[in-house]
Amino acid sequence: MLPAHHRLRASRDFVVVLRSGRRGSSPSVVVHALSRPDSNAPPRIGFAVSRAVGNSVVRHRVARRLRALINSRLDRLAPGTSVVVRALPKAAGASHDQLGADVDAALASAGL
Repeated sequence: MLPAHHRLRASRDFVVVLRSGRRGSSPSVVVHALSRPDSNAPPRIGFAVSRAVGNSVVRHRVARRLRALINSRLDRLAPGTSVVVRALPKAAGASHDQLGADVDAALASAGL
């Protein structure tokens, strides 16, 4: 579970990150990141898993897997960073190792 102070919840925050942030992609995820170097706030993470990924059970499974992967990578994120992780349909069939590698690649291509 992602700690509450690391969660991006408000829809307006999602919109700001999606429109203004840097984007990095991989075959199964897209990462949007917005850094505010003047802020000492903890990094905040949000997830977007659309119906294109699968039915409700599949979407929730993908979201849980992504939360676990990002939770283990929180120490890599600078304070004041907001990140939205958007799952693509390939995320539903990806293995744990492949999904982890895709998250790492997307974070790297977004400059994180």
